Amino acid sequence: MGPNRLRYRLVDSDRSWSARRRRHRADWLARTFPDLGDMHVVDLGGRLGTWHRATVRPARVTVVNLEQPPVAVPEWAHVEQADACELPARLAKGDYDLVFSNSVLEHVGGHERRLRFAATARALADRHWVQTPYRYFPIEPHWIAPGMQFLPVRLRTALARRWPLGHKPTRSHEAAIHQVLWTELLDRSQMRHYFPDSRMLVERVIGLPKSLIAVRTGA
Repeated sequence: MGPNRLRYRLVDSDRSWSARRRRHRADWLARTFPDLGDMHVVDLGGRLGTWHRATVRPARVTVVNLEQPPVAVPEWAHVEQADACELPARLAKGDYDLVFSNSVLEHVGGHERRLRFAATARALADRHWVQTPYRYFPIEPHWIAPGMQFLPVRLRTALARRWPLGHKPTRSHEAAIHQVLWTELLDRSQMRHYFPDSRMLVERVIGLPKSLIAVRTGA
C-alpha cells in the first residue's frame, strides 16, 4: 500500500481511523453539553466542516480563523478572519454559550500566545471545550510519525521533508521548518497551567492518552 493510500485510510477519508476518533469526540462533546443544539458556539481556529459533520449541530456557530472565510456560509454560521489570541472588540464582546477549539492550541506560536489564547477561551463564555493532542502519545499526529515530536528541530525538519505521511508534504527546507516550528505538542502540566479552573479530560487509544481536553461546564 502506497503512502497516499495509507494516509487516506488513516486520516483523510470520512471512514478513516481519525474520522472515527473525531466522531467519538463529537459524541463526547454532545454528552458533556446536553443543550449543545440550543447554544451559540464560538469555534476558535476551526472550520465549518467540523460542524457540518457534528453529531449535534449548535443553533449558531461563529468560527474564528486566520484563513480567508469561505464564499458560501450557511445561515446558522458566521465566519470571521481574526487572530484568536488578539480578538477584535466586535468578537470579544459577543454573546456566546460555549467556546470550542480542536487541535489549535499546539499551533498558536509559543507559550506567551498560548496564555493569551487560553485567556480568550476562558473570557468569552462560562463554558469551554479546548482539545489538543497529547505530547507523549507515541505517534506524532500531524505527520503520523513515531516519536517525531521528541527529535531535535533539525531532524524533525529533515523528516518533515521526506516522511510520506505528512499532512502537508513539502521538499522545501523553509516550508518544512516552518511547519515544524509552528507545531508544539503540549503535556498535562502545560494544560493545567493554561486552564487552572477546568476539568481535564483524557482521550485514550488502546489505553494510552492521545489528547487532552480542558472542559468547563459552567460558572
